[in-house]
Amino acid sequence: MVSRRFFLKSSGLALVAFGAAPRALVRSVYAAEGATRRKTLVVVFQRGAMDGLNVVAPYGDPIYRRFRPTIALPAPRGGAKDAALDLDGYFGLHPSLEPLLPLWKEGTLAAVQAVGSPDPTRSHFDAQDFMESGTPGVKSTEDGWINRHLQCASAVDSTPFRAVSLTPTLPRSLAGRAPAVAMNSIREFDLRPSAGPRVASGFEGMYEGAVKDALHGTGQETFDAIQFLKKSDPARYAPAAGVEYPRGRYGDSLKQVAQLIKADVGVEVAFTEIGGWDHHAAEGGVQGQLAQRLRELGLSLAAFEKDLGDRMQDVVVVTLTEFGRTVHENGNRGTDHGHASISLVMGGGVRGGKVQGRWPGLEERSLYEARDLAVTTDFRDLLGELLTRHLSDRDLTKVFPGYAASASRFPGVMRA
Repeated sequence: MVSRRFFLKSSGLALVAFGAAPRALVRSVYAAEGATRRKTLVVVFQRGAMDGLNVVAPYGDPIYRRFRPTIALPAPRGGAKDAALDLDGYFGLHPSLEPLLPLWKEGTLAAVQAVGSPDPTRSHFDAQDFMESGTPGVKSTEDGWINRHLQCASAVDSTPFRAVSLTPTLPRSLAGRAPAVAMNSIREFDLRPSAGPRVASGFEGMYEGAVKDALHGTGQETFDAIQFLKKSDPARYAPAAGVEYPRGRYGDSLKQVAQLIKADVGVEVAFTEIGGWDHHAAEGGVQGQLAQRLRELGLSLAAFEKDLGDRMQDVVVVTLTEFGRTVHENGNRGTDHGHASISLVMGGGVRGGKVQGRWPGLEERSLYEARDLAVTTDFRDLLGELLTRHLSDRDLTKVFPGYAASASRFPGVMRA
């Protein structure tokens, strides 16, 4: 029998708790009812190696247009939408990311140029593995950098939703000893009692058939999380007034991250991914395949920021991609696997309105292996800055073993 009901009114999530409900689950609900806001980091992985040179384009460098005669973004023309959107007189934003331009102007969006991994691989699989493990060049690392952060910065008030991934399977970044939850969609956790509504053994008896395949976590925390979401009603969630997420998997995943954050269920790190960035042919400039992917990304991020409203003061979003693309376009009007790319950082505490990081230039002597943009910001220094200045992590040597992350090398995207 139902002994009591908890309602998370702020998000439309409702939980029916049975007398035999797991204690950790009950703790998480009580914490949600009277929760204080916590800092949250949202990681966006762009799988496929995004061409950063056409996202924040160095239109002020004539070499850029010479190397990319058919796909370079035209220089800004008074805010024209068929050209780059001026950022600082040298770099211009791809016009498909125009929804993010107001955030740049108000100083809550920054870009880090020439960021990447020091490992030279051009293999998607290896580069993604190295970036998610946080140990470039080392294939034997068992856990991911996010999970090691969770292990090092344990929280006494943590809930089953401390680390959440809106993906079908648990990403490499979240693998490890610390509990983490992966879900393809909150909507998939519908009510399907396996033994009827009067089952005597409570939650475990009702849902034990669904636990094995639905989530990827560890032990009791996984069970607690699935019980919570099985009794939620995500269809009732309505974004803030005037907010419309773009249709598609990525917009939907960000909307659900916003839903969980606004529910105050204890999300500290959320992971999302968006694929389709491997443009060897027909990449395009203002229009084309890259423009289409950026349009979905920009609309989704802008909707997420507007949906969270004042809560964005406690949230930082960072984009990552495994490597960049060649400076020269190829014969198919695309680009091949390169080295450095770009990361966007958005949210509270961000020193926005600036292109951060050291720009290496496009002169041949400055290129990596005479073909790629060189890495001047190790991705671990970027993530290290976010972990220390946003999530208050105090021991980066355990998060990134074998690397001495240093504040002197932080790109400066966060206010100290």
